[in-house]
Parts: sequence; structure tokens; C-alpha cells
Amino acid sequence: MNHANLNKLIAANGLPPEFRRTVNEWYLPLTKAIAAERSEHTLILGIQGSQGSGKSTLAQFIKILLEENSSLRCIALSLDDFYLRHSERQTLAETIHPLLQTRGVPGTHDVELAINTIDALCKLSANESMLVPRFNKAIDDRFPPEQWDKVAGKVDVILFEGWCVGCSAQDEKTLNSPINRLEQDEDPECVWRRYVNHALTASYPALFKKMHRLVVLQAPSFDCVYAWRWLQEQKLIANWQAKNPEQTAKLLDETSVRRFVSHFERLTRHCLNTLPAQADWVLTLNAEHDITRFITKARL
Repeated sequence: MNHANLNKLIAANGLPPEFRRTVNEWYLPLTKAIAAERSEHTLILGIQGSQGSGKSTLAQFIKILLEENSSLRCIALSLDDFYLRHSERQTLAETIHPLLQTRGVPGTHDVELAINTIDALCKLSANESMLVPRFNKAIDDRFPPEQWDKVAGKVDVILFEGWCVGCSAQDEKTLNSPINRLEQDEDPECVWRRYVNHALTASYPALFKKMHRLVVLQAPSFDCVYAWRWLQEQKLIANWQAKNPEQTAKLLDETSVRRFVSHFERLTRHCLNTLPAQADWVLTLNAEHDITRFITKARL
């Protein structure tokens, strides 16, 4: 990527100029390793990391770098784009458990839609096109189909990022003891936890098995997640207000972010403990969000 395009992309993401070093030192070697995996079939790359760890940023830079340096046609998808509609989660909240109203945990995604979308992208030929679902977090609902992104032509690489991509179910016995106040006060009978864990057993493996390779952004601990997720929300708020100054967004204040992240604490800790060993590439982060190490599959 030339300097002008790199600087433009860094600025567009609200990143400091020195982020160029991160791209050159860490993103480029990873991108080269991914490009080496190319074949005649579409490569599906999973990108996992805790909330606010930089998955979307990484996916965006990988996409541009692969397209410019390796002439590969890429598309970035997020597990977030396959959330169930607000009305569907409301039904789950009314019939199973109130905590299922909140988007994010396994069981609140349309897994079938995600699988069908990936399969269709893999089959897309040079003269075909399709629409890809997108979710609007500002209104907590899926965009209508007429506002989905159009993808035309063959896709070489699908970048599929999400906080629980590759996550496995936990041992049922571990669910009995609440891990935080949210579980203790709002799920005392363990109904929500068991529903989420069952989803990881029943439907998500079929989706995660489609990932040919996995990249993990490894946070130093769960303690960093609150601060990172709040920073992420502030950027969402700023972007929404800039584009829609007269509309109110359904975004979160700092207190709400803390409660929101509590929904994911159990499985985030589980992912931190299990996924680095399963990944093909690991980017280790420090508390300041800086990458400190790049571990390749040859060393795992």
C-alpha cells in the first residue's frame, strides 16, 4: 500500500499517524501469511478478539492490503451483521429469558443466515452479484435488505470477524456458579447461561467450521475489555452524531457499557483461555492496545 493510501485509511479510522508502524510491523507480515494460503477456492478467515480489541480495524486493513498487494478480491463480514432482528430478540426475551433481548451472546444471531451468506459468497462467479446483510447498532436492528451491501464478482477471501468466532461450549458444571453480578442477580436459575451454552453446542459449530484459518487478537486480561469497549462506543456515538445530528441513537453511556460487557464476561474469559492455542496466528495486545507479539501457526 502506498503512503498516501495508508495515511488516508489511518485517518478515516480516527487512528494516530504512528499507527503506520503497527501496519508495517504487524499487519503486513500477517497479510503475507494469509496471501500464502490462497488457492482456487475462497479462503475464509476467522478473526476473533474481545470487544473493542480492534477486530474490525484489523479486518479492514487486511482487506485493503490483500487487494492492493496480492490482487485478491476480499470482503469483510462481521458476526455482528447477523444479529437477530430487534423483534426476534424481544420474542426470545419474553419466552425464554429477559437477558436475550441484549444482542451479542450466542443464541442472538441468525446463524443460518450467516452460513447461507458465506456459502453464496463462495459460489459467486465473475458475472454474478448478491446482497450482504448489515446491522445498524445505532438503532439496534438490522438494516432493511434494500440497504444491504452489494457484492459483485468472484470473492477470493472472506474475512469473518466476531468476538466469539471459534468459541466452544463450556462444561455444563462451570455454569452453575455466577461469574459476575449480572449472572448472580438476573440469571439466578442459570436459564440464560444454559441457553447460550446450548447454542454454542447446537448451531454455531457449523458456522465456525467454515473458517479455514483463525486469527486471534489476544487481550492481556478481561480487565481491559471495559475500557476498550467504552472507547469503541464513543467512536460510534461521534460517527452517528456527525451523520445524523437531529436523530437520537440507541447507543450506550459508560454505565450501560459496563453492564453490556458483563453479558460477555464468561465467554470472553473462556476465549482468552482456549482460542490462542487453536489459532493459526495470534496478535498479542498489551493494556494500551498495542500489539507486542505475532505468533504464527508454525510456532503454536
